[in-house]
Amino acid sequence: MQNLTKEHFEPISVDLRQAEAIKRPSLSFWSDVWRRLRMNKIAMISMIFIAALIVCAIVVPWLTPQDYFTTDLAGKNKKPSAEHWFGTDDLGRDVFERIWYGARISLQVGLAAAFIDLIIGVIWGGIAGFYGGRVDEMMMRFADILFAIPYLLVVILLMVVLEPGVGTIILALTITGWIGMARIVRGQILQLKNQEFVLAARSLGADANRLIFKHLIPNALGPIIVTLSLTVPSAIFAESFLSFIGLGVSAPIASWGTMSNEGLPAMKYYPWRLTFPAIFISVTILAFNLFGDGLRDAVDPRLRK
Repeated sequence: MQNLTKEHFEPISVDLRQAEAIKRPSLSFWSDVWRRLRMNKIAMISMIFIAALIVCAIVVPWLTPQDYFTTDLAGKNKKPSAEHWFGTDDLGRDVFERIWYGARISLQVGLAAAFIDLIIGVIWGGIAGFYGGRVDEMMMRFADILFAIPYLLVVILLMVVLEPGVGTIILALTITGWIGMARIVRGQILQLKNQEFVLAARSLGADANRLIFKHLIPNALGPIIVTLSLTVPSAIFAESFLSFIGLGVSAPIASWGTMSNEGLPAMKYYPWRLTFPAIFISVTILAFNLFGDGLRDAVDPRLRK
């Protein structure tokens, strides 16, 4: 037997920094995304503005004494004041109150259209990318045919068949709006489906549904979330544009687009009637786009350190 000397029992010196590195778990992907997103001041300001907009759209109409539809011809076209912060319109309705009801409409359309696009696009793109071949060819060619139809034409046809309103706008936007999401998901699935973890799950007996929705889609969440964040401002702009040209919500429902349409003829004499809804449309769309750009940079694996 080998003789044990004193050296065998001497403690092994370990670098404390190495020990802390071993002890401290590495940041997860989403923790790393949140860390990089917080470093982007513009994206964080945009996110705070969006959160404040959502809260105000829910809370403010309940707190203000006026409502968005009651007319007061004696107080029409009043300038912004302590009583009416954003002034009144040609029927004496409070513009401040109507702005926040318009925010409800715009956010409802934007978030609902984005959610429906997410559901349809993820399912369609996931199936097409996973199976490939003839299935992929047929599904994506059908998507290309729908994408070639202008959404404005779809809206006009739906307005003729259905009753104009928020539901009709959401339906018109989602008929072709999910195609962009489907293409993103398909491209991600094509890149991931031959990776080792998918082959391992397949060898363990996982079926197609489990491979798509338990393994592939979760690993493609980064581009999906970014695309989702950029879909919302597109839907908000589409709703405002359709309401502006008279194809969206109808009076007396307040919408930023209808308020801009009503304020445009009076721009020379009563500029606040157009200025405030135009500012909210522009700033909201800008905030969503800036937040989407920051989120895209945060989830880009090429920027990870």
